[in-house]
Amino acid sequence: MNELTVSVTQASISPLALFLHADIVVKMVMIGLLAASLWTWTIIFGRGLGLAGIAKRDAQFGADFDKADDMDRFLREKGGVDVPSAKVFGAGIEEWRLSTANKKMDTEATRARLASAMGTEAATQVDKLSSGLNVLATIGSVCPFVGLFGTVWGIMRSFSDIAASQNTSFGAVAPGIAEALFATALGLFAAIPAVIAYNRMTHRLDRIEAGLHRFADRFHLTLSRELDREA
Repeated sequence: MNELTVSVTQASISPLALFLHADIVVKMVMIGLLAASLWTWTIIFGRGLGLAGIAKRDAQFGADFDKADDMDRFLREKGGVDVPSAKVFGAGIEEWRLSTANKKMDTEATRARLASAMGTEAATQVDKLSSGLNVLATIGSVCPFVGLFGTVWGIMRSFSDIAASQNTSFGAVAPGIAEALFATALGLFAAIPAVIAYNRMTHRLDRIEAGLHRFADRFHLTLSRELDREA
């Protein structure tokens, strides 16, 4: 008999049973938290792996640029590569062509325009890569409180049921409290991976951004030396 009672009790507090027997408000909280968790893992596997690949290809583009001895040939071979550094390179080349098209060229103004064009493109590329990070930050900060709301609501409902039934035994209150605490667990289940992924992806994005600025500075030096030769 005792074994049967234990098995029934364990079945009644399984995750599925806790969800099915929860109040409608707590159910909505649980569904929302599960959706947030699914969204988090979608971003992790999509954007996270994508950033890793972009960082690798971007570093290779920078290494190829450093080894190039002919900018025209490098532009033909690598100018169309879909990496952030290539976009910065293209912005610098475009501004170079526009600025050097005039016979009367202001060298210092040209240098400033080159720096501005590449800096703007670098910022644009970083903004594109950061898409989705705000979602992770929101999930990581909000979900624990959403789960806590579900817990508070569930416990209030349990106390209301206790008052109505006049039954204060542990067996009567345990299922309702377990349902309430399950909401907090789901909130943490959604928030913890989101916070870890946000910190990791932000760190990787910072490294990509730093690499872009270093590349822009190196390319600016190359174009600046070319301006000195043409002056």
